[in-house]
Amino acid sequence: MADLSTVQRHYRAPCPGCGAPVAFRSAQSAFAVCGYCQSTVVRQGEVLSRIGKMAELFDDHSLLQLMASGTLDGQGFTLVGRLQYTYGEGSWTEWQALLNDGSTGSLSEDNGAYVFSRPVAPGRDLPAADQFRVGATTAISGQTYSVASNQQVALRSAQGELPRLPALGQPFAMVELRGQDSAQVLSIDFGPTLAGAPPAVSLGRPITLDELQMSGLKDQSAKDEKGRQFNCPNCGATVEVALAQSQSITCKSCNSLIDLSAGIGGELRHAEQHEPMRPLIPLGTLGQLEGVVWQVVGFQHRMGQEPGDDEQFGWQEYLLYNAKRGFSFLVDATDGWSLVRPVTGAPLLAANGQSATWQGTTYRQQYAYKAETTYVAGEFYWQVQRGQKTDNRDFASGKQLLSMEQSRNEITWSSGRKIESATVASAFKLEGQKDLLKRDDAAPFTAARSVGIIPLIVMLVAILMVLSLLSRCSRCDPRVENCSSSSARTSGGSYGGSSSGGGHK
Repeated sequence: MADLSTVQRHYRAPCPGCGAPVAFRSAQSAFAVCGYCQSTVVRQGEVLSRIGKMAELFDDHSLLQLMASGTLDGQGFTLVGRLQYTYGEGSWTEWQALLNDGSTGSLSEDNGAYVFSRPVAPGRDLPAADQFRVGATTAISGQTYSVASNQQVALRSAQGELPRLPALGQPFAMVELRGQDSAQVLSIDFGPTLAGAPPAVSLGRPITLDELQMSGLKDQSAKDEKGRQFNCPNCGATVEVALAQSQSITCKSCNSLIDLSAGIGGELRHAEQHEPMRPLIPLGTLGQLEGVVWQVVGFQHRMGQEPGDDEQFGWQEYLLYNAKRGFSFLVDATDGWSLVRPVTGAPLLAANGQSATWQGTTYRQQYAYKAETTYVAGEFYWQVQRGQKTDNRDFASGKQLLSMEQSRNEITWSSGRKIESATVASAFKLEGQKDLLKRDDAAPFTAARSVGIIPLIVMLVAILMVLSLLSRCSRCDPRVENCSSSSARTSGGSYGGSSSGGGHK
């Protein structure tokens, strides 16, 4: 735990709004929010001035709280402030950390995990925010980065003491860069600065709460007893939220998709979903894959279409959750199953786009297509919506997989590997449905080179026979299988990953 008494002399003065004590522990903190009356306070020397009132925090159900402490690289720190931001696809929270040496940092969420960042000097003048094009590369301080996100964000609420404080509700640009073939995250905050001052830049890396040796977290049992329940805004049925990070959830009674990004206390938006689909692996099911026990918490059906092709193909993704590992995706495609999870860094994409390198392995592009989410069930850590569209690229190296999803303001990379359908059946104790789960448990993409000419001819004849049958009968039940109007394409689609949530926002 950070020993704040060794950092500096604490400064405490009465709140100009209500008279309650307001403490400043960090010499770098210029602002604070009174914990009693929510007054926004600015510190000018030894004088506190009230400049407004902060909006109420929304309940993001985080285990973190003010004065929770931990250790980073052998140095203690304490969480002294909290900023809640909103953007087009949802919201996120950044916790301000005060380290023993008096420096500051921030702890923010990244795809169900966490990123700890420290302020850095960019080493050069930075261009305007609109010059950072998503997908482009740039060099800062000798390191090459890929632009992963460029969003207009706004402060929704704040708590505690803060080194800087954007105006409430006023949008500004936030750009996020990912280290190429590394896990570094560089964030550029174009929010308010002193006249002539450059944007605020911070550099971080992914980390777990266990690695930070966090203490003083909210009591887990108290959180569970409190629960998160509300009435569905469409049908009135009780909806229970199980995950702390959930930004979207579906009503089990009417299948409406409900937006939780503003917190349960806010106005809940919803969208009706007709023709519900039935996941082959029921929501809530526990299964063990790669030595980790996962719970199925979300399900989505997606459709894809390649450029110049009038036909579509479909696949399904199961969102898996583990309290220590965060989130992964189990993907059910026509050419087999795969297990993938988002990566924090940015693989190095070749200039011609036909290959990508990640952690020393080169992956070859297999497919490029547009994807659309058509049905959603369960809970998601990003604000998933029906009709969300992305541009996707799938890469492979043997059974190792890599995928890229790009929306207008964000790029998300995911990596993983193919797994056998029998492994899926065994993991989720569905041996009785083994045949239903069976796919073209494809060997690696490169395995086709070792296949003789006779087997290839037999395979070609079989494909032609299947196409002939499908031309006579095009009926498909999406509740029990992947529907596709094109059976000639062997891949079932994306290797997984979310269409949003790629940044730690």
